[in-house]
Amino acid sequence: MPEEDLVDIKFRLYDGSDIGPFRYSATSTVDMLKQRIVSDWPKGKTIVPKAVNEVKLISSGKILENDKTVGQCKVPFGDAAGGIIIMHVVVQPSLAKTKTEKKVDDSPRKIVCSCSIL
Repeated sequence: MPEEDLVDIKFRLYDGSDIGPFRYSATSTVDMLKQRIVSDWPKGKTIVPKAVNEVKLISSGKILENDKTVGQCKVPFGDAAGGIIIMHVVVQPSLAKTKTEKKVDDSPRKIVCSCSIL
């Protein structure tokens, strides 16, 4: 594989720390990058993606689509000139219903007054 078909990418997390850099082929998909992020996620972080679909990659202000290749996404990156491309990682956990819904009693209530009139 020619050297110019390889791209160095590191992933910037929410707290400013990084994963990588790693070298990827221009034919690697964004989905493959996300799989690597989930598998290499640092221990001890307060936010942890549980699945690839919870991860969004942003580069040059654009959210990258899973089916795009690194080569297709390279154009907005500009010429890195042998540098490392930094992609920002956003974790959006799925909105699974983890809360137990409280039953609300909407029945009318009888008010009892214990007043005495003199």
